[in-house]
Amino acid sequence: VQLVESGGGLVQPGGSLRLSCAASGFTVSNNDMSWVRQAPGKELEWVASIHSVGVPAYRESVRGRFAVSRDNAANSVYLQMNSLQPEDTAVYYCSKSWGVRIGAPRGQGTQVTVSS
Repeated sequence: VQLVESGGGLVQPGGSLRLSCAASGFTVSNNDMSWVRQAPGKELEWVASIHSVGVPAYRESVRGRFAVSRDNAANSVYLQMNSLQPEDTAVYYCSKSWGVRIGAPRGQGTQVTVSS
């Protein structure tokens, strides 16, 4: 199982980024997948999930701004992030899980920094 995130960067408040997670060793469409993040000095927190049947779920603070999706042909999961705010600054990880699950396969993470 391997997960590789990409797409992070530095963006101004109100800006957008699209994170990608390329999976190998398993089929994303047969699994629940999540995006989780960790800000400096804080615990890992759940951001969004997509159920194996395709139903998404979001933490309250990102609902309406973020959208999780997947491309079965590319075996990849995505997180479209709009209206980014400084409090969204964190390392974002793709996880083979529903929500935060300690020990679940995760990628190396991609840094998202929201700052003017």
